[in-house]
Formats: sequence, C-alpha cells, structure tokens
Amino acid sequence: MSVVVIGLSHRTSPVELRERFAFADETIPDALAALRESGIATEAAILSTCNRVEIYAATTLAPHAACAEIKKFLIAHHAFERALGDEIYSFAEPQSLNHLFKVASGLDSMVIGETEIFGQLKDAYELALAHQHTGARLNKAFQRAFNVAKHIRTATNIQRGSVSVMSAAVELAEKIFSSLAEHEVLVIGAGETSEKTARALQSRGVKKITVTNRSPERAATLAAELGGRAVPFEHWPEEFERIDIAISSTAAPQHILDRAKLEPLMKRRKNRPLLLIDIAVPRDIDPAVNSLDNVYLYNVDDLQSIADDYLNLRKEEVARCEKIIAEKVAALIGAR
Repeated sequence: MSVVVIGLSHRTSPVELRERFAFADETIPDALAALRESGIATEAAILSTCNRVEIYAATTLAPHAACAEIKKFLIAHHAFERALGDEIYSFAEPQSLNHLFKVASGLDSMVIGETEIFGQLKDAYELALAHQHTGARLNKAFQRAFNVAKHIRTATNIQRGSVSVMSAAVELAEKIFSSLAEHEVLVIGAGETSEKTARALQSRGVKKITVTNRSPERAATLAAELGGRAVPFEHWPEEFERIDIAISSTAAPQHILDRAKLEPLMKRRKNRPLLLIDIAVPRDIDPAVNSLDNVYLYNVDDLQSIADDYLNLRKEEVARCEKIIAEKVAALIGAR
C-alpha cells in the first residue's frame, strides 16, 4: 500500500478554478466515504483551504492508476466538465510524502513559512480520523508530517518576517492607506481566518473594527475580544458609509457582494476609496466590482505579490528545510 496525493493549489490554478473544487467541511466525510467505497483508496483525507484542494490517499492500486482514478473522482464529484491538464498535480511515494511534509511546514504556501496551514492540515486529518477514513499508513504519515513541521519551526528561521496570508493582507492595506489608525475596518465572517486578520490589523494600529457574522453570538464574542462592535449580518451593507476597508471570509457558496449591491453603497459613501480583500474560497465578492471607480478588490491570489517580497529573504532557510524534509521522508520509508 502506498500514499498518493492529487490536488490543485495556488501554484497551479487560479482562484476561479480552485473555488470550483472546494469542499465545504460538512461534505467531506461523505466524499471520503464515496472514495473509499469505490475501491480506489483504502484510506483518505481531504484538505480544502483558500489556497489548495488536495486528496491524500493510501491505496493498493498501482500509484499511476490510483492517481488517475482519484483525479476522475475529484472532477466527477464537482461535476466539472472542462478538460484539465497541469492544473491538477499528482504525486506518488516518495514525492507524495515529501509534498505532505512541505505543506505541513508551510514551504508550499503562498507565504513561505506561514503557520495557518499546519492547523488546517491537522483539522483535515482529524476530520478524516474521526469518521474512520484513515488507517495505519495515513496516520503515520500525517503524524510524522506534524512532527517535521514542529521541528522546522524551532530549528530554522523560516518564519521570520510576514508569515501568513492574513499579515500579507494587512501589508496590502498599509500600501493603500498610509495610516490604518485613521480608517475603520469591517470584518465579514468571524471565523479563524477573520479573527487572525482582525488581530493583525489591530497590531498595525487599527482602532475601529466592526464584526459581522451569520451567527450573531460569534460576532459579538469576537467584537468584544477586539474591543469593537458587532452588527447583524443582514445589516452589514449599511456599514459601508463609514468604513474604508472590508475583509471578507465567509463560507457562503456564492457572492455576497456584487456590483449591483456595491454601486449604490459607493454613492452613499461619496466614492471615497474602498479596499476590499476577499480571502474566501469560494470568493465572497464578485470580481466585477473592481470596475467601479475608487474600488480596489484583491483576492487570495493577489496576495502572491506580497509573498514574493519575502521569498528571496528565505531562500537559504528553504534549502535547510528541504534537506530536513528529505531526511525525514527517507527515514519514514526506510522504517517500513
């Protein structure tokens, strides 16, 4: 039995394609069950974030055949009709284990060295484990990946500088507005990503933060922690008269803000510059709003330009991390 990986990421696919393959958390257990019942995989886990969708599987099939069948499964599950080529990648051992370790360590992330992916990967694994879709092979691979990531975090300087998509988003805001302290921010969606973004904004001087969420209790809790205010989700458009920055990260299956909705809001705020950062996948904000005057919309892929600024600073550390990972992969395979 070997471990294989099939996926799409920010390195191979634009956000408009990745969002077509995104999995909502509540759909993952059934998808894993269907994959295993098909006989393609004996064990499986699905990682679905704003930057990647990946299926990790332990299989008794020949690696090439398994990768081909999982790719067909992924495409059929999302009823995707267009032919795909290099947008979807596949790895068999030892490359699959090397990829898993790199993902866990933040080396395959948009912002090299970021730590959020570690928690996301752990959540994906624990979801699969809780529904009994993993076994000895994936359990060992994932546990080793988490150990390697922790080792890299303490043994190298890979996390120096901006180390998250959220902090990159904040740096983008600082490029648009010279002083964040003078501007009010609306956070749409009170999940973990939004919370970290809001805290990063506060660390850069933001004084006024408004939070909205479909769950009013969660919005109120986060707003209290941030010293801000909460507003009902159905009333968040009314906040556009006073804000200058909106960061959106909900789990909505379709756009929550489009040109028709934003245009009258811009008139009410007298067309003051508005920065919109959409870090949701599927996207929360229709790209068409970018055609409005004084509206600046950026999505997760746009953050790559900021991430690139830090890549050169980390090249030496990346080489050190990759050497550690290669040694750990060889040790894992040799222990079987």
